[in-house]
Amino acid sequence: MSDPGPAPVPAPSAPGEAPPPPHRNVLGNLLRGGLIGLVETVPGVSGGTVALVTGIYDELIGSAHEITSALRVLVLGPDRRRGAARHLRAVSWRLLIPLMIGMGAAVLLLAGPVAHVVETYPETTRALFLGLVLGSVLVPVTLSGGAWRLPDWGRFALGAAAGLAVSSLPTTSVAPGAEPPAALVAAAAAVAVCALVLPGLSGSFILLVLGLYQPTLQAVDELDLGYIAWFGLWACVGLVVVVTLMRRLLAHHHRATMVVLAGMMIGAARSLWPWQSGSGELRAPSGDWPVMLGIAVLGVALVQLLVLTEKRAIARAADETR
Repeated sequence: MSDPGPAPVPAPSAPGEAPPPPHRNVLGNLLRGGLIGLVETVPGVSGGTVALVTGIYDELIGSAHEITSALRVLVLGPDRRRGAARHLRAVSWRLLIPLMIGMGAAVLLLAGPVAHVVETYPETTRALFLGLVLGSVLVPVTLSGGAWRLPDWGRFALGAAAGLAVSSLPTTSVAPGAEPPAALVAAAAAVAVCALVLPGLSGSFILLVLGLYQPTLQAVDELDLGYIAWFGLWACVGLVVVVTLMRRLLAHHHRATMVVLAGMMIGAARSLWPWQSGSGELRAPSGDWPVMLGIAVLGVALVQLLVLTEKRAIARAADETR
């Protein structure tokens, strides 16, 4: 008989409260997927951050874990057929299918335009997304539960240092018209997909560091199926590894994981400082800093509005299940 594995991770809730109900609204999940797909095309912003803000993070990790477990049982056994079916029944398909459709549609439709906007208005877009990320940090802080103690602040500092280190990596580029090496594409895909799971880590930024940001967006925009298929294969490999790790961390160290993720989001925000050189070196604010500050504040307000909307939707769904 196959090992059933750990129980699904419930969404965190305050002491004495029932966990939030699963996300069953198909249209809402399509929109969540679209948001994740949109931010995945922007260097410095993580799709995992959107998953946290919209309240689907734990449920998404749990479903992804069940799918990877089904594949493992199907390949390695024992009891391949029934074991895989049991894991697949535990997947929240009403969340996952619309989410993937919305995400894929957003990437295919918006990859080119977003790349153009980021390149044409770099300061404005970075200011907006800096506000979005800073406004999102309160989400893992809240989910960590209770006042932080000294060990929590230490974990937060480690997360911030890791996020800062990754976001400070120098960027490279592939020569225009050159074909990126297949090994580089595979490694980049396996690492960049972690942004779907790790708030604070930007998949687009990883691609930018490795010189594959423009080639990847161009391949998506031009429907280069060979490139997309190879990238997708290794993205799946990376996703299996990181989902398994995060599933265990959320199941056994939820508070510590949320604290570290909050630190990573703060540290990684360095890549979204509006005033930068072409190589990513930070510069002092220019004369338009009041405008950039206003745009960043707008980003914070948008996130808080999204969080409030999500809380009301959860409360409404909880009332309906009673």
